[in-house]
Amino acid sequence: MKRKILFLVLSAFMYLASGCSKFLDIEPVSSATDENFWKTQEDANSATNAMYALLRKALNQGNGMAYYVYGDLLSDEISSSTDVDINPLVNMQLNISVPALETWRPVYQLRRYDIFYQVIDQANRVIQRLPKMDENVFNDVSVRDYYIGEAYFVRAFAYFYMARVWGTVPIITESVAPIDAVNLPARKESDVLDQSQADLTKALTLLKWSNIDQNDFATRANTGAALALQAHLSAWRGEYADCITAAKSVLESGEYSFVGRDSLNYRGIYQGKSNEGIFEIAQNGENEGTNRGIGYYSLAGPYFRNFTDPILRISQDYLKTLFKDSNDKRFKSVFDVAYSGNYALCTKYANVKYSGNTSNYNAIFKNNIIIFRYSDIKLLMAEGLAATGKNSAAESILNEIRTQAGLQVYKNEEPLKEAIFSERARELFLEGHRYYDLVRLYKNFNIYKFPESKMNQAQFNAKKYFWPFDPSLLSANPALIQTPYWSTVNM
Repeated sequence: MKRKILFLVLSAFMYLASGCSKFLDIEPVSSATDENFWKTQEDANSATNAMYALLRKALNQGNGMAYYVYGDLLSDEISSSTDVDINPLVNMQLNISVPALETWRPVYQLRRYDIFYQVIDQANRVIQRLPKMDENVFNDVSVRDYYIGEAYFVRAFAYFYMARVWGTVPIITESVAPIDAVNLPARKESDVLDQSQADLTKALTLLKWSNIDQNDFATRANTGAALALQAHLSAWRGEYADCITAAKSVLESGEYSFVGRDSLNYRGIYQGKSNEGIFEIAQNGENEGTNRGIGYYSLAGPYFRNFTDPILRISQDYLKTLFKDSNDKRFKSVFDVAYSGNYALCTKYANVKYSGNTSNYNAIFKNNIIIFRYSDIKLLMAEGLAATGKNSAAESILNEIRTQAGLQVYKNEEPLKEAIFSERARELFLEGHRYYDLVRLYKNFNIYKFPESKMNQAQFNAKKYFWPFDPSLLSANPALIQTPYWSTVNM
């Protein structure tokens, strides 16, 4: 099985190495083996696993930083970076020019969505191929249907994620041979979100609370992961009644619970598969890990012996404003403000393994990418309740989170809606949520919190919050039109 998974994933990597003139001319993963593949349950499981491998690759673009660049670095969490490629992104200078041959540059990779379409193509293959397989090769037909449900979930997640990053992207729901690939125009954001919703609705009819293999809990989709995605999708669209319903189902399932906020327990969340984990990208297994990624950029000193200073700078003044109570267990557990008087270290991703003690040792960061977790969905439900006027219920949830952190209950220090988003900022710091939270806060509640130096309200209203397409995509696909704000500036 491992050999088949490896072939599927290597096929995807070969596409990036060879390049292509059209953005959807993506060799369908495993196409070379189609005639001899899709014969056994093991084949179906391998093909399904390949979707997650490709999704992991998509979220690790840009030196392992894609998930955090999109979700954190453009917000108020990071003040600057010492990396010449990362600092312009921190400052929302997303239009910087990249020489044609320097495709390794993070901004080039992050302005392109090729790998997301490889994820979608592999999901399309599972959706198309599995119903045609002989039912008798599966232990039970429900196993086949579960894999199909995973494919619908992954496709829903990919379209939702791209809608938040670029807004308008092409929609493709069938796997096609390269000779039949066409250049498609981007669809409206509402159409992309509709596609995500349709796929998610289908996934929820096929998935179960229990994964086929219990060892896959949190790292492959189940009903909990799908409902968490539903809660986020509904909140993004401002459809808070649906957000509340989905979040409530997750929270009342009994499948998830709080992890203690004291240091060792709390950091265990980011190693993966904790009691809070709902959906994660696996990279903490025996043969997994990254030699770059968020740990490489955010750690230094006793937490990462390669650097005496972190690449990402977190302002101590910002943290003092955010964590007004220094007794907050989260602040004490995963922030170091004593190491330097100039900046703070976030130690959430300090699970680093070394190959040895010599000067040639390699450092590998073994932290899962935590997409959805229990506290996130708790606070998302509180957001929905506050948005629909159920303030007492929203306060109750807010106080659950605060109690876990060792804080006093909410006492109207700031308006309830803002207090919930502030709590999300404390709870989910550097977990890929803050940027989208700030977008939602303004779009859904008309409260603007973005740093003016990165994006003022006029720029937001011109949709600067969406990323630009890389010029190479526009050159390859004449049907593609630059995203609104970025069409007005030089690229």
